[in-house]
Amino acid sequence: MDLSNAFSGFSTDDVPAAQAFYGETLGLDVSVDHGMLWLHLSGKDVLVYPKGPAHQPASYTVLNFAVDDVPGTVAALRERGVPFEKYGDTTDDDYVARNDGPLIAWFTDPAGNICSIIAAG
Repeated sequence: MDLSNAFSGFSTDDVPAAQAFYGETLGLDVSVDHGMLWLHLSGKDVLVYPKGPAHQPASYTVLNFAVDDVPGTVAALRERGVPFEKYGDTTDDDYVARNDGPLIAWFTDPAGNICSIIAAG
């Protein structure tokens, strides 16, 4: 038995809104099949499945987007209307956490799921 062909997934309350956000706002390659959204990321696909009114946003980061320039990417995405989060004094005025770990910033998708922009490498 080989279970190595796995993929990740998370829920949404609105597949068309998720498709617009991930496809148009973030500029990712996406497709819809049988009412489910697929994010085609380098290496693996991620499933975003409809859960309707029973959807509860994940309380953890569901996707981490590794980039070379966290502050620049945050600024560019904010110009596109992406809502970044401030977590107390953890994040600065640019919405970037500059703690002991890698630079990181968090935002939510239209369903309230948490994603991050994190320093590659």
